[in-house]
Amino acid sequence: MAEQSIGKLTTHILDTARGCPAAGVKLQLYRIDGETNGENRSCLSTQVTNADGRTDSPLLAADTMAVGIYELQFWIGDYFAPLYPELPQPSFLDRVPIRFGIADAAAHYHVPLLVSPWTYSTYRGS
Repeated sequence: MAEQSIGKLTTHILDTARGCPAAGVKLQLYRIDGETNGENRSCLSTQVTNADGRTDSPLLAADTMAVGIYELQFWIGDYFAPLYPELPQPSFLDRVPIRFGIADAAAHYHVPLLVSPWTYSTYRGS
């Protein structure tokens, strides 16, 4: 019997300014084709985070995981605008892109985003 792939891609957005998950954030996942300069990219998924700051399903599941370069874009400006109406416009952070590589399609890749109106960070989570 062949071993089943468990590969998947997930994300989690934490609002570090308020100390809570970031619910209702629109995000898009792109596959970067060919050159990594972003000119040849395909949108694979558009989702919105739930109350826990996560998507309801993996961004990529075992049957769609593939080795390659990907980019997540998070609509952070739209998330923070109603929470902080006093923020200057245009906002300092609008869309936050994270470009990363998947080298093992059978692995779990978790790309969290820790974000405030002024800064963000990420890492490869588990």
